[in-house]
Amino acid sequence: MDLTKLEKQILHDNKSLSFDQAIELTEIKSEQVLELTSLARKVTVKYKGDGVFLRSIISAKTGDCSEDCSFCSQSVHFSSPISKHSLLDPDEVLEAAIQSQKMGAFDFCIVIAVKGPSKSQFQKVLESIKLVKEKTNLEIGCSLGSLTRDQAFALGKAGVWRYNHNLESCRDFFPNICTTHTYDERLDTAKLVKEAGMELCCGGIIGMGETVEQRIKFAFEIKELDPHTVPINFLNPRPGTPLGHLKPIPSIEAVKTIAIWRLIMPDKVLMSGGGREITLRDLQSMGVVAGANGMIIGNYLTTEGRPPEDDLRMIEDLQMPIKDRYNNEV
Repeated sequence: MDLTKLEKQILHDNKSLSFDQAIELTEIKSEQVLELTSLARKVTVKYKGDGVFLRSIISAKTGDCSEDCSFCSQSVHFSSPISKHSLLDPDEVLEAAIQSQKMGAFDFCIVIAVKGPSKSQFQKVLESIKLVKEKTNLEIGCSLGSLTRDQAFALGKAGVWRYNHNLESCRDFFPNICTTHTYDERLDTAKLVKEAGMELCCGGIIGMGETVEQRIKFAFEIKELDPHTVPINFLNPRPGTPLGHLKPIPSIEAVKTIAIWRLIMPDKVLMSGGGREITLRDLQSMGVVAGANGMIIGNYLTTEGRPPEDDLRMIEDLQMPIKDRYNNEV
């Protein structure tokens, strides 16, 4: 593929990448990967400026989830060895938020493992949001599963600026990873989030057995939702889950995926999330250059991330500034 012509199309003529072009990019030779990464970097800087967004998450309730998402160790349907705990008290959430702020995060996301929050769980989350907003300078995000209309608008009123609800995979592949709810149910909550005035954070997981073409379909489906942030997670196979036998995708394939998604969604924050440590390995900085202009620092929901100091040093080595919600545009 002629990447020089593609650069002119995207950067100078401001024309979008087509589905067929994206598929063609997945087939480029290894010697063109650096050229592709360079183009993705130029696109990132043009549309989002230079710099990296840092976010932190807390698993405020871990385990005993009724859903059967085949990648997830928190499902009651699987025998994954995890440390379960009920919903944390607001002061415990605050303690984690304070630590996140010290690490350099600007955004703190409260996550609970449920299909959707009960009345009591939702009230406790609202109390946590209020406390964190009073005691820190962090922006607040939430990921509480499916929402009712009243819940969505209550979160917006409480000051939640971003709600995460991943589609997980493309419509074609979704039935292979979950049977207890549908792709359309996830779409409904994603659309409700925007209706309630919150920014939508919506992405998924790469490497669950989907085809390369399905990864591209997925990117275009996400693009259609017009989210603010797109988490790109890579499968970290969990023991006891149906996907526990899979191997992480090759590091260079992960870099190519990030770069192609950047060209498909030039104006989004692409958030490098769970699984990046075991998939990108020594190429994590290359993933940032390829267009992952955001990352989750610290630990994830049931797996450990790498030390925040390592990520901060990587960003410093790349000579990129740390950004926040208010300086995220060129």
